[in-house]
Amino acid sequence: MRTTTELGQRGERIAARYLTDRGLRLLDRNWRCREGELDIVARDGDAIVFCEVKTRREVGFGHPVEAVTSTKQRRLRLLAQRWLAAHDEHAPDLRFDVVGVLLRGGAPAVVTHLPAAFS
Repeated sequence: MRTTTELGQRGERIAARYLTDRGLRLLDRNWRCREGELDIVARDGDAIVFCEVKTRREVGFGHPVEAVTSTKQRRLRLLAQRWLAAHDEHAPDLRFDVVGVLLRGGAPAVVTHLPAAFS
């Protein structure tokens, strides 16, 4: 992996596959507005799931899921509001998940999924 962009894109592909393998239906990927970007938006039964993906090569700076700070959580809530305003999707429940992807050398990816990581 040459760049952090490539690392992030690979992690998002792995996370998307992981989520769909567990029955979530992808609604959007890499949705952007002027306030930022949502990595993955999916439906899980009656819930719309806004999923932040963090990918790392090592845990020297902490596990990938630890990178979703309270500031990032606030931004994700705002982005979710913007996404809902721009799309004709309705659900009784909204959920914020975090998926951490650890890519170490040639080893298989280690995926950590935290459903409802914050509200």
